[in-house]
Amino acid sequence: MDIARIFENNETWVQQKLHVEPDYFSDLSKGQTPDILYIGCSDSRVSAEELMGVSPGEVFVLRNIANMVPNTDLSVMSVVNYAVLHLKVKHIVVCGHYYCGGVQAAMQSEDLGILNPWLRNIRDVYRMHREELNAIQDEEQRYKRLVELNVEEQCINVLKTAEVQQARRDRDITIHGWVFDVHSGKLIDLQIDFIKVLENIKEIYRLD
Repeated sequence: MDIARIFENNETWVQQKLHVEPDYFSDLSKGQTPDILYIGCSDSRVSAEELMGVSPGEVFVLRNIANMVPNTDLSVMSVVNYAVLHLKVKHIVVCGHYYCGGVQAAMQSEDLGILNPWLRNIRDVYRMHREELNAIQDEEQRYKRLVELNVEEQCINVLKTAEVQQARRDRDITIHGWVFDVHSGKLIDLQIDFIKVLENIKEIYRLD
């Protein structure tokens, strides 16, 4: 990719926006009031705003390898804190995707250096669900199921946080687990029953 072309594209984009809405950027500079915190993968094929069909200012976005929500990661926890307590988002979405390189790497018995501590979080998901996963004979289907289970576990990590527990109590914030199918382009709602999930974990993680 020619880097200079990016600035040409930017100028074209600015002119297109101003042609439709002359005050677009002056309005955008006044602040943000997104309803959604989107936690997704850094994969270059998965653009949060594009796949949801939303515009700048409508979604607060966090992306990292394999859409992880480690409770000890200050960057992730800071984003959750800011989105929930200051932006007052109404929804938190954890969105994984099939054909995720991070999940695939975590399934391999290989030393990947600095990536090891991060991928260990995904390997922990495999460990917790190993009976179900090992029973799946088809490797691709096992891989896809781990993608789904990883989304569910990261949603649980979201639920563990004090900010989200408080927001659920005070204003009924909702959590969503999705998967983006790169092959078809479609978003899939995993329909996770978070009422049931909360019942199962609140004895250990409930903070109020």
